[in-house]
Amino acid sequence: MDNAQQATERAVAEWLTKEHPVPNQVWTEWSTHGVALLPLGKRFAAIRMPMEVVHAAVESDDSVQVTAVLRDLLGGPVVYDRRVVGTTYYALVQCSADLSWAHGEVAPCLGRGIYLGVPRLDRLRPPGTYWVVAPRYPGELCPPQAVATLVEAGRRRLVEAAEV
Repeated sequence: MDNAQQATERAVAEWLTKEHPVPNQVWTEWSTHGVALLPLGKRFAAIRMPMEVVHAAVESDDSVQVTAVLRDLLGGPVVYDRRVVGTTYYALVQCSADLSWAHGEVAPCLGRGIYLGVPRLDRLRPPGTYWVVAPRYPGELCPPQAVATLVEAGRRRLVEAAEV
């Protein structure tokens, strides 16, 4: 990794840590556990997308293909976690997304009062929580409309499959 990449990665990490009231705690958790709990609602929110919805939307459960499609369709950071509420993808979005988010019954938008396990930037594959798509620059987030389109497609395909 060259100096410019290191500087960018450091800037992204610092941006993420500022979500926490005690940024040094985030660095310690990343160092110790590889994942830090960040409170949502200050710099970003997260849309919790069940694995079944995501895989139906991209029409694949192959991790390489899922990553490529999510990178292209969502254009922002996505975390994968299978420890808390089943296998789940979290798309990071702007905090205001929960004000107009219409897909809460399938993929809720999580904000203030919720903590999300956010992996260290170099955690790009299993085991545990990792980045499916890591943020490329400070402040990069998924456009909520892109996430909505993905969720709608996955939901529609699941309904169609259940009818067959």
